[in-house]
Amino acid sequence: MKGLIYQLKNVRKDKFCVMSFLLPILVAIALNVIGSIDLSSLGELNFGVVTQSSTSEMKVWLERYGTVTAYQTREELIAAINDPSTNLIGVEPDGDSIKTVISGDELSVFYQAASTLPDLYRRRGTEVVNIQVLEQPDLMAGYQNIFIAITLIVAMFMGCTFNAVNIISEKEDGIALINEILPISSKEYIAQKIFIGFVFGSISAILTAIFCFRLSPVEVPVMLILIILSAFVSALIGLFVGWASDGLMAGVVYIKIVMIVFMAVPTVSYLVGKGNKIFSYLCYLVPSSATFEGIMGLGNGNIAIARKDVIILAIHCVFWLLLYLALSKYRKKYNNLNQKQH
Repeated sequence: MKGLIYQLKNVRKDKFCVMSFLLPILVAIALNVIGSIDLSSLGELNFGVVTQSSTSEMKVWLERYGTVTAYQTREELIAAINDPSTNLIGVEPDGDSIKTVISGDELSVFYQAASTLPDLYRRRGTEVVNIQVLEQPDLMAGYQNIFIAITLIVAMFMGCTFNAVNIISEKEDGIALINEILPISSKEYIAQKIFIGFVFGSISAILTAIFCFRLSPVEVPVMLILIILSAFVSALIGLFVGWASDGLMAGVVYIKIVMIVFMAVPTVSYLVGKGNKIFSYLCYLVPSSATFEGIMGLGNGNIAIARKDVIILAIHCVFWLLLYLALSKYRKKYNNLNQKQH
Protein backbone atom coordinates (compact mmCIF):
# COMPACT_ATOMS: atom_id res chain seq x y z
CA MET A 1 0.00 0.00 0.00
CA LYS A 2 2.85 2.38 0.81
CA GLY A 3 4.37 1.67 -2.58
CA LEU A 4 1.13 2.68 -4.30
CA ILE A 5 0.95 5.90 -2.28
CA TYR A 6 4.55 6.68 -3.26
CA GLN A 7 3.76 6.15 -6.95
CA LEU A 8 0.61 8.26 -6.62
CA LYS A 9 2.76 11.14 -5.38
CA ASN A 10 5.01 10.67 -8.39
CA VAL A 11 2.04 11.14 -10.70
CA ARG A 12 1.37 14.55 -9.17
CA LYS A 13 5.00 15.62 -9.58
CA ASP A 14 5.45 14.27 -13.11
CA LYS A 15 4.15 16.93 -15.53
CA PHE A 16 4.55 14.51 -18.45
CA CYS A 17 2.05 12.10 -16.86
CA VAL A 18 -0.35 14.89 -15.87
CA MET A 19 -0.31 16.16 -19.46
CA SER A 20 -0.89 12.62 -20.77
CA PHE A 21 -3.91 12.37 -18.46
CA LEU A 22 -5.51 15.76 -19.22
CA LEU A 23 -4.71 16.20 -22.93
CA PRO A 24 -7.12 13.52 -24.27
CA ILE A 25 -9.93 14.94 -22.14
CA LEU A 26 -9.32 18.46 -23.47
CA VAL A 27 -9.21 17.13 -27.05
CA ALA A 28 -12.47 15.24 -26.46
CA ILE A 29 -14.14 18.45 -25.27
CA ALA A 30 -12.83 20.28 -28.35
CA LEU A 31 -14.13 17.53 -30.68
CA ASN A 32 -17.49 17.66 -28.95
CA VAL A 33 -17.69 21.42 -29.48
CA ILE A 34 -16.57 21.20 -33.12
CA GLY A 35 -19.14 18.50 -33.79
CA SER A 36 -21.94 20.79 -32.59
CA ILE A 37 -20.96 23.68 -34.89
CA ASP A 38 -23.07 24.00 -38.03
CA LEU A 39 -20.72 24.74 -40.94
CA SER A 40 -23.42 24.65 -43.61
CA SER A 41 -23.81 28.42 -43.51
CA LEU A 42 -20.27 28.81 -44.90
CA GLY A 43 -21.49 27.63 -48.30
CA GLU A 44 -24.47 30.00 -48.56
CA LEU A 45 -24.57 32.67 -51.23
CA ASN A 46 -24.46 36.27 -50.02
CA PHE A 47 -25.68 39.08 -52.26
CA GLY A 48 -25.21 42.80 -51.87
CA VAL A 49 -27.43 45.44 -53.48
CA VAL A 50 -27.74 49.22 -53.39
CA THR A 51 -30.99 50.29 -51.75
CA GLN A 52 -31.94 53.05 -54.19
CA SER A 53 -31.15 51.25 -57.46
CA SER A 54 -32.48 47.77 -56.62
CA THR A 55 -36.11 46.76 -57.03
CA SER A 56 -38.22 44.79 -54.63
CA GLU A 57 -38.74 42.12 -57.32
CA MET A 58 -34.97 41.67 -57.64
CA LYS A 59 -34.52 41.40 -53.86
CA VAL A 60 -37.29 38.80 -53.53
CA TRP A 61 -35.80 36.74 -56.36
CA LEU A 62 -32.29 36.87 -54.87
CA GLU A 63 -33.59 35.78 -51.45
CA ARG A 64 -34.57 32.47 -53.03
CA TYR A 65 -30.89 31.66 -53.48
CA GLY A 66 -29.22 33.28 -50.50
CA THR A 67 -29.11 36.20 -48.10
CA VAL A 68 -29.43 39.76 -49.36
CA THR A 69 -27.73 42.77 -47.71
CA ALA A 70 -28.72 46.29 -48.75
CA TYR A 71 -26.16 49.14 -48.78
CA GLN A 72 -26.90 52.85 -48.89
CA THR A 73 -24.32 53.72 -51.57
CA ARG A 74 -22.46 51.92 -54.32
CA GLU A 75 -19.14 52.78 -52.63
CA GLU A 76 -20.20 50.86 -49.52
CA LEU A 77 -21.20 47.90 -51.69
CA ILE A 78 -17.85 47.88 -53.55
CA ALA A 79 -15.95 48.09 -50.24
CA ALA A 80 -17.89 45.09 -48.89
CA ILE A 81 -17.23 43.11 -52.10
CA ASN A 82 -13.48 43.83 -51.94
CA ASP A 83 -13.27 42.74 -48.30
CA PRO A 84 -11.04 39.61 -48.38
CA SER A 85 -12.98 37.99 -45.53
CA THR A 86 -16.23 37.83 -47.56
CA ASN A 87 -17.49 36.11 -50.70
CA LEU A 88 -20.10 38.78 -51.33
CA ILE A 89 -21.59 38.98 -54.82
CA GLY A 90 -22.75 42.47 -55.82
CA VAL A 91 -25.95 42.62 -57.89
CA GLU A 92 -27.03 45.68 -59.87
CA PRO A 93 -29.91 46.29 -62.34
CA ASP A 94 -28.97 46.11 -66.03
CA GLY A 95 -32.04 47.05 -68.04
CA ASP A 96 -34.49 44.20 -67.76
CA SER A 97 -31.79 41.94 -66.38
CA ILE A 98 -29.06 42.17 -63.74
CA LYS A 99 -25.28 42.20 -63.64
CA THR A 100 -22.98 40.91 -60.95
CA VAL A 101 -19.91 42.54 -59.43
CA ILE A 102 -17.17 40.46 -57.79
CA SER A 103 -13.67 41.19 -56.54
CA GLY A 104 -11.98 38.21 -58.20
CA ASP A 105 -10.63 36.55 -55.07
CA GLU A 106 -13.72 34.45 -54.39
CA LEU A 107 -13.82 30.68 -54.37
CA SER A 108 -14.65 29.02 -57.68
CA VAL A 109 -18.14 28.05 -56.53
CA PHE A 110 -19.05 31.69 -55.87
CA TYR A 111 -17.41 32.81 -59.13
CA GLN A 112 -19.54 30.31 -61.09
CA ALA A 113 -22.67 31.43 -59.24
CA ALA A 114 -21.95 35.07 -60.13
CA SER A 115 -21.45 34.13 -63.81
CA THR A 116 -24.69 32.13 -63.98
CA LEU A 117 -26.92 34.52 -62.04
CA PRO A 118 -27.76 37.03 -64.85
CA ASP A 119 -28.85 34.24 -67.20
CA LEU A 120 -31.06 32.73 -64.49
CA TYR A 121 -32.65 36.10 -63.84
CA ARG A 122 -33.47 36.61 -67.54
CA ARG A 123 -35.19 33.21 -67.64
CA ARG A 124 -37.24 33.75 -64.50
CA GLY A 125 -40.90 32.91 -65.01
CA THR A 126 -40.35 31.37 -68.48
CA GLU A 127 -39.83 27.80 -67.23
CA VAL A 128 -41.35 25.80 -64.41
CA VAL A 129 -38.66 24.02 -62.48
CA ASN A 130 -39.23 21.62 -59.59
CA ILE A 131 -36.67 22.36 -56.87
CA GLN A 132 -35.66 19.54 -54.56
CA VAL A 133 -33.58 20.46 -51.52
CA LEU A 134 -31.22 17.63 -50.59
CA GLU A 135 -29.88 17.12 -47.11
CA GLN A 136 -26.30 18.29 -46.89
CA PRO A 137 -24.00 15.40 -45.89
CA ASP A 138 -21.95 15.79 -42.74
CA LEU A 139 -18.40 15.55 -44.09
CA MET A 140 -16.91 15.61 -40.58
CA ALA A 141 -18.91 12.67 -39.22
CA GLY A 142 -16.63 9.87 -40.47
CA TYR A 143 -13.43 11.73 -39.71
CA GLN A 144 -14.68 12.75 -36.28
CA ASN A 145 -15.07 9.10 -35.26
CA ILE A 146 -11.47 8.47 -36.32
CA PHE A 147 -10.28 11.44 -34.24
CA ILE A 148 -12.29 10.17 -31.27
CA ALA A 149 -10.80 6.67 -31.57
CA ILE A 150 -7.25 8.06 -31.75
CA THR A 151 -7.94 10.33 -28.76
CA LEU A 152 -9.17 7.37 -26.70
CA ILE A 153 -6.07 5.37 -27.61
CA VAL A 154 -3.90 8.27 -26.42
CA ALA A 155 -5.89 8.36 -23.17
CA MET A 156 -5.36 4.65 -22.60
CA PHE A 157 -1.66 5.12 -23.43
CA MET A 158 -1.25 7.21 -20.27
CA GLY A 159 -0.64 4.01 -18.29
CA CYS A 160 2.25 3.04 -20.56
CA THR A 161 3.81 6.49 -20.19
CA PHE A 162 3.59 6.56 -16.40
CA ASN A 163 4.83 3.01 -15.84
CA ALA A 164 7.77 3.43 -18.20
CA VAL A 165 8.83 6.78 -16.72
CA ASN A 166 8.39 5.45 -13.17
CA ILE A 167 10.64 2.42 -13.76
CA ILE A 168 13.26 4.52 -15.56
CA SER A 169 13.31 7.04 -12.69
CA GLU A 170 13.82 4.22 -10.19
CA LYS A 171 16.72 2.92 -12.27
CA GLU A 172 18.39 6.35 -12.31
CA ASP A 173 17.83 6.86 -8.56
CA GLY A 174 19.07 3.38 -7.65
CA ILE A 175 15.70 2.30 -6.25
CA ALA A 176 15.51 -0.52 -8.81
CA LEU A 177 18.46 -2.23 -7.08
CA ILE A 178 16.61 -2.10 -3.77
CA ASN A 179 13.46 -3.55 -5.36
CA GLU A 180 15.44 -6.59 -6.53
CA ILE A 181 16.31 -7.63 -2.96
CA LEU A 182 12.92 -6.86 -1.40
CA PRO A 183 10.84 -9.90 -0.30
CA ILE A 184 8.26 -9.39 -3.04
CA SER A 185 7.16 -11.80 -5.76
CA SER A 186 7.07 -10.98 -9.48
CA LYS A 187 3.26 -10.94 -9.47
CA GLU A 188 3.16 -8.51 -6.54
CA TYR A 189 5.76 -6.30 -8.21
CA ILE A 190 3.78 -6.23 -11.49
CA ALA A 191 0.53 -5.47 -9.65
CA GLN A 192 2.20 -2.62 -7.78
CA LYS A 193 3.81 -1.19 -10.91
CA ILE A 194 0.85 -1.29 -13.29
CA PHE A 195 -1.90 -0.34 -10.81
CA ILE A 196 -1.49 3.45 -10.89
CA GLY A 197 -0.91 3.69 -14.65
CA PHE A 198 -3.79 1.32 -15.33
CA VAL A 199 -6.23 3.19 -13.08
CA PHE A 200 -5.35 6.68 -14.38
CA GLY A 201 -5.33 5.48 -17.99
CA SER A 202 -8.79 3.97 -17.50
CA ILE A 203 -10.15 7.12 -15.83
CA SER A 204 -8.75 9.34 -18.61
CA ALA A 205 -10.27 7.10 -21.31
CA ILE A 206 -13.64 6.88 -19.52
CA LEU A 207 -13.89 10.68 -19.18
CA THR A 208 -12.88 11.06 -22.82
CA ALA A 209 -15.55 8.56 -23.90
CA ILE A 210 -18.21 10.40 -21.86
CA PHE A 211 -17.54 13.62 -23.77
CA CYS A 212 -17.32 11.91 -27.17
CA PHE A 213 -20.03 9.25 -27.20
CA ARG A 214 -23.74 8.94 -26.54
CA LEU A 215 -23.98 5.19 -26.09
CA SER A 216 -27.03 3.04 -25.46
CA PRO A 217 -27.31 1.07 -22.19
CA VAL A 218 -26.30 -2.09 -24.06
CA GLU A 219 -23.17 -0.48 -25.53
CA VAL A 220 -21.90 1.10 -22.29
CA PRO A 221 -20.63 -2.17 -20.69
CA VAL A 222 -18.88 -3.15 -23.93
CA MET A 223 -17.13 0.23 -24.12
CA LEU A 224 -16.15 -0.04 -20.45
CA ILE A 225 -14.64 -3.52 -20.92
CA LEU A 226 -12.87 -2.28 -24.07
CA ILE A 227 -11.32 0.60 -22.13
CA ILE A 228 -10.28 -1.54 -19.15
CA LEU A 229 -8.58 -4.20 -21.29
CA SER A 230 -6.86 -1.61 -23.49
CA ALA A 231 -5.59 0.34 -20.47
CA PHE A 232 -4.31 -2.89 -18.90
CA VAL A 233 -2.38 -3.85 -22.06
CA SER A 234 -0.98 -0.33 -22.29
CA ALA A 235 0.18 -0.47 -18.66
CA LEU A 236 1.86 -3.84 -19.30
CA ILE A 237 3.70 -2.50 -22.34
CA GLY A 238 4.91 0.35 -20.16
CA LEU A 239 6.74 -2.26 -18.07
CA PHE A 240 8.53 -3.53 -21.17
CA VAL A 241 9.52 0.01 -22.19
CA GLY A 242 10.84 0.76 -18.70
CA TRP A 243 12.71 -2.56 -18.57
CA ALA A 244 14.37 -1.98 -21.98
CA SER A 245 15.33 1.67 -21.38
CA ASP A 246 18.74 2.56 -19.97
CA GLY A 247 17.88 6.20 -19.32
CA LEU A 248 15.14 8.79 -19.55
CA MET A 249 16.08 10.00 -23.05
CA ALA A 250 16.05 6.46 -24.42
CA GLY A 251 12.74 5.86 -22.61
CA VAL A 252 11.15 8.94 -24.20
CA VAL A 253 12.27 7.73 -27.63
CA TYR A 254 10.81 4.26 -27.02
CA ILE A 255 7.56 5.76 -25.71
CA LYS A 256 7.19 7.90 -28.83
CA ILE A 257 7.90 4.93 -31.09
CA VAL A 258 5.30 2.78 -29.32
CA MET A 259 2.75 5.62 -29.41
CA ILE A 260 3.29 6.16 -33.14
CA VAL A 261 2.84 2.43 -33.77
CA PHE A 262 -0.27 2.39 -31.56
CA MET A 263 -1.85 5.22 -33.57
CA ALA A 264 -0.53 4.56 -37.09
CA VAL A 265 -1.17 0.82 -37.44
CA PRO A 266 -4.92 0.86 -36.63
CA THR A 267 -5.48 3.99 -38.71
CA VAL A 268 -3.76 2.49 -41.77
CA SER A 269 -5.60 -0.78 -41.21
CA TYR A 270 -8.94 1.01 -41.09
CA LEU A 271 -8.30 3.19 -44.15
CA VAL A 272 -6.59 0.73 -46.52
CA GLY A 273 -6.87 -2.71 -44.96
CA LYS A 274 -10.57 -3.41 -45.52
CA GLY A 275 -9.95 -5.13 -48.84
CA ASN A 276 -6.97 -7.15 -47.56
CA LYS A 277 -7.92 -9.60 -44.82
CA ILE A 278 -4.38 -10.88 -44.31
CA PHE A 279 -3.11 -7.34 -43.70
CA SER A 280 -5.99 -6.69 -41.29
CA TYR A 281 -5.23 -9.87 -39.34
CA LEU A 282 -1.55 -8.92 -39.10
CA CYS A 283 -2.54 -5.53 -37.69
CA TYR A 284 -4.27 -7.32 -34.80
CA LEU A 285 -0.78 -8.11 -33.51
CA VAL A 286 -0.77 -4.49 -32.31
CA PRO A 287 -3.29 -4.26 -29.43
CA SER A 288 -4.51 -0.79 -30.39
CA SER A 289 -5.88 -2.16 -33.69
CA ALA A 290 -8.57 -4.07 -31.80
CA THR A 291 -9.21 -1.02 -29.61
CA PHE A 292 -9.56 1.26 -32.64
CA GLU A 293 -11.86 -1.16 -34.47
CA GLY A 294 -14.03 -1.68 -31.39
CA ILE A 295 -14.42 2.07 -30.82
CA MET A 296 -15.30 2.64 -34.47
CA GLY A 297 -17.77 -0.23 -34.29
CA LEU A 298 -19.53 1.27 -31.28
CA GLY A 299 -19.49 4.70 -32.93
CA ASN A 300 -21.24 3.19 -35.97
CA GLY A 301 -23.67 1.16 -33.87
CA ASN A 302 -22.08 -2.23 -34.63
CA ILE A 303 -21.76 -3.86 -31.22
CA ALA A 304 -20.83 -7.28 -32.69
CA ILE A 305 -17.47 -5.97 -33.93
CA ALA A 306 -16.76 -4.44 -30.51
CA ARG A 307 -17.45 -7.77 -28.78
CA LYS A 308 -15.04 -9.55 -31.12
CA ASP A 309 -12.36 -6.94 -30.34
CA VAL A 310 -12.91 -7.44 -26.61
CA ILE A 311 -11.91 -11.08 -27.07
CA ILE A 312 -8.81 -10.08 -29.05
CA LEU A 313 -7.78 -7.61 -26.33
CA ALA A 314 -8.30 -10.24 -23.62
CA ILE A 315 -5.89 -12.54 -25.51
CA HIS A 316 -3.38 -9.67 -25.68
CA CYS A 317 -3.69 -9.12 -21.92
CA VAL A 318 -2.91 -12.76 -21.17
CA PHE A 319 -0.07 -12.93 -23.70
CA TRP A 320 1.78 -9.79 -22.59
CA LEU A 321 1.34 -10.65 -18.90
CA LEU A 322 2.72 -14.18 -19.33
CA LEU A 323 5.56 -12.85 -21.49
CA TYR A 324 6.60 -10.32 -18.85
CA LEU A 325 6.43 -12.94 -16.09
CA ALA A 326 8.59 -15.28 -18.15
CA LEU A 327 11.15 -12.55 -18.89
CA SER A 328 11.22 -11.51 -15.23
CA LYS A 329 11.83 -15.08 -14.16
CA TYR A 330 14.58 -15.49 -16.75
CA ARG A 331 16.25 -12.22 -15.75
CA LYS A 332 16.16 -13.20 -12.08
CA LYS A 333 17.82 -16.54 -12.79
CA TYR A 334 20.40 -14.82 -14.99
CA ASN A 335 21.26 -12.29 -12.26
CA ASN A 336 21.53 -15.01 -9.62
CA LEU A 337 23.82 -17.01 -11.89
CA ASN A 338 26.11 -14.02 -12.42
CA GLN A 339 26.27 -13.36 -8.68
CA LYS A 340 27.30 -16.98 -8.00
CA GLN A 341 30.02 -16.81 -10.65
CA HIS A 342 31.46 -13.64 -9.09
